[in-house]
Amino acid sequence: MSTQLSTQANRQSAEALARSKGEPDWLVELRGEAAELAGTIEWPKPEKVRIERWNLTAIGNYEQPKEAGAVSELPEVVRGLVAEGTENLLIQRNSGAVWKQTSSELAAKGVIFTDLETACREHGDLVQPYLFQAIAKDEDKLTALNAALWNGGVFVYVPKNVEVELPLQAILYNDNPEATFAPHILIVADSNSRVTYVDCAVSDPGAAAGPFVHPSIVEVFVKPGALVRFGSIHSMGETGVDMTIRRAVVENDGRVEWIIGDLNDGNTLSDTKSVLKGQGSTSDTKVISVGMNSQQNSLTTQAVHFGKSSDSNMVTRAVMKDSASAIINGITKIEHGATKANGVQTEKVLMLSPKARGDANPILLIDEDDVTAGHAASVGQVNPEQVYYLMSRGISKQDAERLIIYGFLAPVVSEIPVEAVRGQLQRLLERKLEG
Repeated sequence: MSTQLSTQANRQSAEALARSKGEPDWLVELRGEAAELAGTIEWPKPEKVRIERWNLTAIGNYEQPKEAGAVSELPEVVRGLVAEGTENLLIQRNSGAVWKQTSSELAAKGVIFTDLETACREHGDLVQPYLFQAIAKDEDKLTALNAALWNGGVFVYVPKNVEVELPLQAILYNDNPEATFAPHILIVADSNSRVTYVDCAVSDPGAAAGPFVHPSIVEVFVKPGALVRFGSIHSMGETGVDMTIRRAVVENDGRVEWIIGDLNDGNTLSDTKSVLKGQGSTSDTKVISVGMNSQQNSLTTQAVHFGKSSDSNMVTRAVMKDSASAIINGITKIEHGATKANGVQTEKVLMLSPKARGDANPILLIDEDDVTAGHAASVGQVNPEQVYYLMSRGISKQDAERLIIYGFLAPVVSEIPVEAVRGQLQRLLERKLEG
């Protein structure tokens, strides 16, 4: 089943569903407006990828979540992702949250870590000023669709001067392709706070065998002097389309760190952007992707500099097998007035097959003179000289290529802040690279 948002009746349906879940009036209105917009505006248009040719209608219908009595009741694929000893965990299954836990220590400090639906009802004064402010609901059909239908989701609020030492972990899981699976993640780090958030978005390859679309949005607000580390691994099945937009707004001396692993088996649209509003604001983005079969990957990283002495670094590395393709766009934009800004980006694609395709597009848009900026891009196959050197040391050709690939991806993998998640990423990489 799919949901088409093109008529007034669908606005009524979106509003009716919101009311049935007890959502506040301001959110009901937002959903209704977005439902109407979704029927009138177009899908995003990434460079060199015609996403309108993908199956984008399999949005599904809302499925009432059933809370789990214990993590042990959840499927093995979920239990295997839970970091050992974690005290702060949220799990969404299909259309809603089924498990939440936050340590009493964090709660005593005023930290909020819950699903976004609950946050809208219980902490509307904190949510409303930020929801769909980093990303406008009318930006395109994808943002409107998420605004109308998002469910479950994650909300993180860290008060001023509070440091969250242990990572917050969320697992977003889909095992029913007919259920709407559209999380929205909202993180607000107040002045001089610190937080690390890590999530995994996965699907059950057996249960979620039908087509499905995962329209996901992430909004991060980094207040003056705050630090947010955001790690995310996506590993969904080949019948799914993953479309995820991430935005961070960073104020004076704030810092955001993105660590993204796009390891889906289906088509992927991934767009991660930092808006460096404040003086001395910084952003560091690392993205890896592994493609196989005939999947298409559109991977975009962006940094927009408004603040003086702002700094951005973006690294994207992709490995393509079979006839998979990766279109990588790195965009550094330095606005007029952002003096002393520095923007650096690197895009690299490693192709393991003559039919694989890689396209790296570094873009610098500079409207200020007193700045520094640079880029590097490369597309190529495994270096035969490196393979020969390793084979001369008694290593098989297959193992030699694997070592080279892992070395190629290591600068990103090593940055995952949670050991259990880092191990899971390595296992997913092995699965994809070995087919």
